[in-house]
Amino acid sequence: MSKVLIIANAEVVESKGAIITSPVTQTMINAFRQAIKQDNPKADVEIVATASLWSNPQHFKNRQDALICPLTIQLPEWFNFPNQKLYQDCRQVEQLRHWVKEKLGYTTNNTSYQTLGDLWLPVVLTSKGPIYAEVIREGEIPNFYQQPMDLDDKIRQPLYSLAHRLLEYLKAQPSVYLVQFSLLGKEVIFDRLWPFPAAAAIASIKVQNPNLYDCHWHCLNNQPVLDLFIPAQSTLVSM
Repeated sequence: MSKVLIIANAEVVESKGAIITSPVTQTMINAFRQAIKQDNPKADVEIVATASLWSNPQHFKNRQDALICPLTIQLPEWFNFPNQKLYQDCRQVEQLRHWVKEKLGYTTNNTSYQTLGDLWLPVVLTSKGPIYAEVIREGEIPNFYQQPMDLDDKIRQPLYSLAHRLLEYLKAQPSVYLVQFSLLGKEVIFDRLWPFPAAAAIASIKVQNPNLYDCHWHCLNNQPVLDLFIPAQSTLVSM
């Protein structure tokens, strides 16, 4: 499809349209738009602010002329797109934590453990199955991210199992997902699931090949992602 709508958190200025005020969001959009253009130089890419969905719902209901690619989880309940239900499930953070705790037996962020997850496992879910990318960590300053983070196999295996069973439960479609978590010793503490390459994924830009925004575009178009690798020592990425 030659028309692509990227939905992002942005302000709307009547004379200029969507205005991105967050450097992190701008970096996400730029990386995703570059992935689209590399694959399809003739694609018509439009950035749509979430505020526009709320202010002009009739214009965005049941859009059949475009591939809709949200890079935000803050979407109206009526907004229809292929992964709509999963986005809605991911917004129900407490319900998802409860399911992970009760059904899978993992500790989750709750009233007794309230530290937000500072680690992210990217999962590139292709039509052939999941590929687990290297874990991303947050630096000492907010919005600083680094990939890769070395983890012991005793942590990796239960982490991969959590991701696999969670995506299976949600009937996830091909996309890039981020499992946000923290560690208590070697115990994985589940926080939440992002159904798109959220802010932490900017760590993969110029570090992982292909980066997570390239992977996301390939997944959404059922194109293969054969392997992920990090050719050189990673550096902190901030925006």
